[in-house]
Amino acid sequence: MTTTPGNTSSNLPGKPPIVDLKTWEAAREELLVREKAHTREGDAIAAARRRLPMVEFDGAVEVVGADGPVPFLELFQGRDELVVYKHMWYDGAPHQGQCEGCTTTAWHLQDAVYLNARDVSFAILTTGPWDEVASYVEFMGYTQPWYSVRDVDGPAGGDMGYLTSFLRDGDRVFLTYSTTGRGNERASTALGLLDMTPYGRGEAWEDNPEGWPEGRGPCWSWRSDADGNPTWGPTGRPVAQWTRPGAAPVETLGRQGHHH
Repeated sequence: MTTTPGNTSSNLPGKPPIVDLKTWEAAREELLVREKAHTREGDAIAAARRRLPMVEFDGAVEVVGADGPVPFLELFQGRDELVVYKHMWYDGAPHQGQCEGCTTTAWHLQDAVYLNARDVSFAILTTGPWDEVASYVEFMGYTQPWYSVRDVDGPAGGDMGYLTSFLRDGDRVFLTYSTTGRGNERASTALGLLDMTPYGRGEAWEDNPEGWPEGRGPCWSWRSDADGNPTWGPTGRPVAQWTRPGAAPVETLGRQGHHH
């Protein structure tokens, strides 16, 4: 995948007005008031989230990991709390045919060291058959634990595409929180950083100044061809896959039509 910038000229298609530093600082301070209010509201929502009730379910229900079937309880690795990402799966699809949205989230969640430091474990769950999942995990180079929850009902399984939190009390296991859609964005640091840039995410739904580059469809940057061109066509892969050894242009995505 090429890393060459697409536009290296100074003739940008729309840009912020140029001012002196003092004027910029005044505008920055004005925005900071709103940012701080947003942060405080986020803190208040997190406080309410900690006050949600919880739902008990059977911690002995079996999921399948690298060591075979294990009880869901083992995902806690002896810790009291667990965060999981539920990764969508398309049966029989090649690696490049798997969900680019879930790839985006999972790629940002490759190291749980700071979760572990707070006595929180992390795992990724998916409905794929374990032999397919194991091959995919090896190709992606993931080191965090993955488990197949195929045919598992209730909070341990269910719908995919969710970030979900669990609590353990001895051998008792509880669902405490779950989010999907844009609620998953907090796991993807690249999106937060893009929101700090002049051109944002480059998506059509964003509110941009007059003259800004025209935005593209949601998630346009999540799948590309070997040259970095965004595409859901037959040569596309989730962008993170182009960093993997052996990733090459492909002839088919397997099962098509599975994208956000």
